[in-house]
Amino acid sequence: MSVADTLSIQLYSLRNDGDLDHALDTVAGLGFRRVETVGGHLADAKATRKALDARGLTAPTGHVGLADLRERFDWVVDQAGIVGIEHIFMPAVPQEERDASADQWKAVGAELGAMAERMGKAGLKLGYHNHHWELKSYADGTRPLEHLFEAAKGSPLTWEADIAWLARGDVDPVEWLERYKPLLRAAHVKDIAPAGEKEDEDGWADVGEGVLDWPKLWREAASRGAVHMVLEHDKPKDGVRFARVSRAYLLETVA
Repeated sequence: MSVADTLSIQLYSLRNDGDLDHALDTVAGLGFRRVETVGGHLADAKATRKALDARGLTAPTGHVGLADLRERFDWVVDQAGIVGIEHIFMPAVPQEERDASADQWKAVGAELGAMAERMGKAGLKLGYHNHHWELKSYADGTRPLEHLFEAAKGSPLTWEADIAWLARGDVDPVEWLERYKPLLRAAHVKDIAPAGEKEDEDGWADVGEGVLDWPKLWREAASRGAVHMVLEHDKPKDGVRFARVSRAYLLETVA
């Protein structure tokens, strides 16, 4: 598929730029045809689906928090089906679970693997989305993300690689994409500002204005199995600007 067909945008990036209708009007007007939802969009799944359909948009992927998966799994499956989500990604463990032991991370991996099995029976896929805290080394040199994936081995759990968070975790993103390419199905496309810049945006930048080589990283991710390439900015001052500038850059530079 072309870049335009593959490119999506995480609606979290537009959370400060109006309601869902405004966000969808914006991205549709910019030429997007895919979006990635957040958990709150399942609260009224029929309204979300209606809003997407009215603008010719689809939401093949969506984020759903671990609490919802633990506490109302069947509800998540039902609502995701209404919206049209095919692949759910769990975006982050709760804050109190992040600075955990290797065994605790293994437990999370086993739990998510079992959830992925259940979700597969319902015709959906479940994956994990990383930040940087899963990349902090233990004394033996291993990292939480390794333990999570090892414990889920044999299950259909997949991975949405947040490549900029991999870089912030001081690992080589391409090395990790290669290591876990059997799991890779999606990637978050975000950029890191040069040191000392964009501090009011937590050091993130519009794609193409930061330090990451996104034309190369796009090819590396896509060649290893990422079929959903999802723009995201964690703290944009102007989400509309981010979406417009980043999309234009990728359409111009990615072959």
